[in-house]
Amino acid sequence: MSDVRSSVMGGSYAHPADTSARIQFRRALTLTAMTLVMPGSAQLVNGNKRIGRIAVRVWLAFLAVGAVLLFLAMNSRKQLLSLLIESPLLPVGRWILIAGAVAWVALIVDAWRLGRPLELRRKHRLWMTGINSVLCFVTAGTLFFAAHLVAVQTSFVGDVFNASEVSKPQEGRYNVLLLGGDSGPERSGLRPDSLTVASIDKNTGRTVLVGLPRNLQNVPFPKGSVMRKAFPNGFNGEGQYLNAINTWANDHASLFKQKNPGLKATMGAVEEITGLKLNYYAMVNMHGFSKLVNAVGGVRLNVQQRTAIGGIGSPIRGWIEAGEQTLTGDQALWYSRSRVQNDDFSRMGRQKCVMNAMLHQLSPQKVLFNVEKIASSSKALLTTNIPKSELDVFVDLALKAKTQKVSTVSLVPPVIYTGNPDFKKVRRLIDHAIDKAEGRSSIPGGITKARLSVPKTGDDANDPRKANQSSDLGAAC
Repeated sequence: MSDVRSSVMGGSYAHPADTSARIQFRRALTLTAMTLVMPGSAQLVNGNKRIGRIAVRVWLAFLAVGAVLLFLAMNSRKQLLSLLIESPLLPVGRWILIAGAVAWVALIVDAWRLGRPLELRRKHRLWMTGINSVLCFVTAGTLFFAAHLVAVQTSFVGDVFNASEVSKPQEGRYNVLLLGGDSGPERSGLRPDSLTVASIDKNTGRTVLVGLPRNLQNVPFPKGSVMRKAFPNGFNGEGQYLNAINTWANDHASLFKQKNPGLKATMGAVEEITGLKLNYYAMVNMHGFSKLVNAVGGVRLNVQQRTAIGGIGSPIRGWIEAGEQTLTGDQALWYSRSRVQNDDFSRMGRQKCVMNAMLHQLSPQKVLFNVEKIASSSKALLTTNIPKSELDVFVDLALKAKTQKVSTVSLVPPVIYTGNPDFKKVRRLIDHAIDKAEGRSSIPGGITKARLSVPKTGDDANDPRKANQSSDLGAAC
């Protein structure tokens, strides 16, 4: 008797009720953990075995699908992208995810019931209620978010990439015309004030950006085209620059037997200028671009020169100071388009630096967590004839391009005089830039590295124009 009393006084004696309460609590925790790891397993052990078997089989099917996706991610990224972007099963998958969320929550609640919460001690009952509530929120929230991503992606792809004509790479490269469109009440039509050809190696993603000044004159057109018949000696009248072709063709749409005559005419002119066969175009609305930058939390840039905000048809309302900083959408827009206190060629260099920054800073993680904002801004941002079936190709190339140097060649002074350009020389410059990017070292026509550089100035290190001619755009920016 004295031994029992001393044991109790020493604290080593465990009351049978305490032991039972702990066992019940552990049992309830175990049932919940089983449902989290393998939905339906708690029901197999201590509930409706029929429901448990169905749930476990469905869960194993989910795991099998996940294993296939993981295998594709590790061995065939292009196939994975194709499956995620253009699979006709995606809308069905969205509803499967929603149903899975509801079912999983129901199984967690049932596991809580199987743990007999009313028989638990009050503190244990509160713990179990809290744990199960959190798990319901996390599991359902994850699956609902995945279903939402599928819905947003399907809507975005369907709205923007609705073309159907597929264009094969030319001499191992995709050539895409990127146009920065800027429209407003003071303008006659939409004029693409930024024109760049992205020439992308179809295997490596190695990219050469060809910058075309908006004020390029005497622009030639393809033989047999409507524009060639109207301007046999080139686009060389008053105010007839490269960026005005779009407006002229749209204003004379009756002469063309095709949709989007302005874009088609511009693409034909760019092909004649560069000697590159264009596969696709992407028209970027500059104000939509501002929304995209805000959607991803800004863009980090080395601002090489103090740049004005405003001043194009309106007073200057601020400045972007020189130095490393993160620009908002409005600041990035003005850094790309401002030509106050500098020139178009400086602006072209700054635009290329913004392109380079966006390419390398738009990570898959950032896209995932901002997908709705990005999709919304991109609908206002982008018009393109890239078909949905080719999206997997270009997403894969973009991921490859992030690991590669980007080269640039621009048709600007002193290399090319925009008022009277030598188009044969233009083509040699572009061929040389592509050859160099591909590791072919021949230098045609006596074109030397010195002639491809920007003019030397006292502040050359901070001259944005050096980004116009570079074999490594990242280093130039």
